Amino acid sequence: MKRNHWILGLIVLAALAALFVWARHRIHFDFGVFRAQVARADWSTIGIATGCIYLAYVFRSARWALLLRHIKKVGIFSLIGTQVMGFTAVALIGRVADPVRPYLVARKTGLPLGNQLAVYIVERLFDAGSMGLIFSIAMIWIPSADVLRAMAHSGLMARLAVHHQGWALFTVRFGGLVLTLLGALFLFSIRLAGGAVAAFFERVVGLVSKKLGHALGDKVRAFHSGLDIMRSFADFAVAVSLSLSMWVLIAFTYFEVCKAFVASPQLVAISAPKCVLLMVASGGASVLQLPLIGWFSQIGLVAVAVAAVLGAPPEAATACAAMLLVVTFLAIVPVGLIWARFEHVSLRKVTAESEEAEEELEVGHPAGAEPRGENQAMTE
Repeated sequence: MKRNHWILGLIVLAALAALFVWARHRIHFDFGVFRAQVARADWSTIGIATGCIYLAYVFRSARWALLLRHIKKVGIFSLIGTQVMGFTAVALIGRVADPVRPYLVARKTGLPLGNQLAVYIVERLFDAGSMGLIFSIAMIWIPSADVLRAMAHSGLMARLAVHHQGWALFTVRFGGLVLTLLGALFLFSIRLAGGAVAAFFERVVGLVSKKLGHALGDKVRAFHSGLDIMRSFADFAVAVSLSLSMWVLIAFTYFEVCKAFVASPQLVAISAPKCVLLMVASGGASVLQLPLIGWFSQIGLVAVAVAAVLGAPPEAATACAAMLLVVTFLAIVPVGLIWARFEHVSLRKVTAESEEAEEELEVGHPAGAEPRGENQAMTE
């Protein structure tokens, strides 16, 4: 796993170097203008945006605690540290640290890791659903010409728009919502008939590989047992309300960061629907998150999105993209490191431990999936 992670990182680094060499001779970029854009930014507005991001972690903590209430009652704000340290690990180490949050929650609450991984998956489904709903509503208010211009920077969607413009617009406007509905149907099918769904996967996939079929069946059964967290419509409504509130708050953060660049008329004039479009583009850029390397790739991809969606010049677009990365992704790092220090947690160690525990859980060794004692993740 670690070897593949480093190989992927080297590939991305080589691609970025090649892109830089190519762009250097084709795109005029004035670093003086870039510095002026940052220097003239409204830092009080950026401070408000950072505060909104910090508040979003409180929403995450409350949602996770409420999802656990039928299994074990924990304080609504007692899991803030697990969220802060988990996202700090992702920022510094990469997506390989994604299991850190469920691992830390399992260790803090004394609950099985498998159960917390189920909560993590449900949490991600609510995130995707909230974003799909917000995005689809925002797309209704964005003119088709602006949507097509933004798609021009995506190879697959650009080709689809050339030959089937109507399908391309439908995919962009409602694709996220359709995927969310399909995910929700799959979730409910597992909740209501997990055994039947597991047997279906074992039978169908088993035609190709019996080993893979059994593995998928076991995963569905484990997920079904973890979905005990959703027992009523009230649980669902509370989780949806918290998720939507959190993502509206994050969208407002993007809006404030763009508005902070007062030297760029294009950024100051951003509308709420275009802000949502920019947020989705930024989220897509963060899927492949690698330590340090991923920061620069994300800045580059988001800068392209800012230029495409808002028509901002390269210097302003890059300055905005860099600030969005700092506020929405890296601003939590100092807090997370301080929190980890007070909790005597080594982020490097818990990342390795969580990855090992998840792998042991996958191969069918539940005992190995239990969170380790506090002393095994202490800082040196």
